[in-house]
Amino acid sequence: MKCSSSHKRSLRKQLLAVVAGVTLPLLSVSALALTIGFSQIGSESGWRTSETESIKAEAQRRGIDLKFSDAQQKQENQIKALRSFIAQGVDGILLAPVVETGWDQVLKEAKRAKIPVVLIDRGVDSDPGLYLTKVASDFKEEGALAASWLAARTNGKCDIAELQGTVGSSAAIDRKSGFDSVISNFPNMKIIRSQSGDFTRAGGKEVMESFLKAENGGKNLCAVFAHNDDMALGAILAIKEAGLKPSKDIIIVSIDAVPDIFKAMADGETNATIELNPHLGGPAFDAIDASNKGESVDKWIKANGPLYLPDTAAEEYQKRK
Repeated sequence: MKCSSSHKRSLRKQLLAVVAGVTLPLLSVSALALTIGFSQIGSESGWRTSETESIKAEAQRRGIDLKFSDAQQKQENQIKALRSFIAQGVDGILLAPVVETGWDQVLKEAKRAKIPVVLIDRGVDSDPGLYLTKVASDFKEEGALAASWLAARTNGKCDIAELQGTVGSSAAIDRKSGFDSVISNFPNMKIIRSQSGDFTRAGGKEVMESFLKAENGGKNLCAVFAHNDDMALGAILAIKEAGLKPSKDIIIVSIDAVPDIFKAMADGETNATIELNPHLGGPAFDAIDASNKGESVDKWIKANGPLYLPDTAAEEYQKRK
């Protein structure tokens, strides 16, 4: 029979009493195991797949019963999954939201059910009181770091094509904001083409093909800023098919640090990537555990990574592939 969160907390207290020497009925380990619902956006990129695998592995390591739901990039599927988790009486919910808006009602339902919700790798435009915490990188910082590196590389003079992520997602909104905040300080740096590739390799290739045609075969472009590596990898294919040399004729900087981007960098086909840490399960599960113990939890648990360049790309690829 499924135990409620409050019942499980009671059982944990009983277990502590047993350890302390108080005579109580023996409790099974399974009765104390956490059940966590995880609503994932989908599998639009290599990074997203790595994140899912990492969280599943961490749940298994901790003995957590993880209820996984793939939303296939649709918010309505995520809301349906969250309501299913609430109906099942899970001990906590991990939500990687496909877009920022439209979450208030279902988050209120989880709040009423006293189920803590942890946002994973993206944020929502809702009252922070409706969720426990967000475990994510600072996307604005990632965009600003990409722009700062590009400004230094080009001496502050560059016409840029931007491959944006999914429209309405916090990652796309904040990475663009951070990037723009830096290049606004350089009068000779400007974005001349910008369009969403939806965080996919196919989308990145398709959009880059249209950019190249619009900009005199790519001759007007200095660089590409891709909101993730998969779109950058698609752009690389488009640039090569146009008869240009990626990383040389057109500089490329992107975000995620997936294995394939290190292979491309080692092959001389891209210039820089910023790591988006996919190992978010540990701090997310820790936050739920702390909440269930009545401990305070920070509203934002940051997990930013460094910028990588070609000099370490071959070594990083061997470690990550």
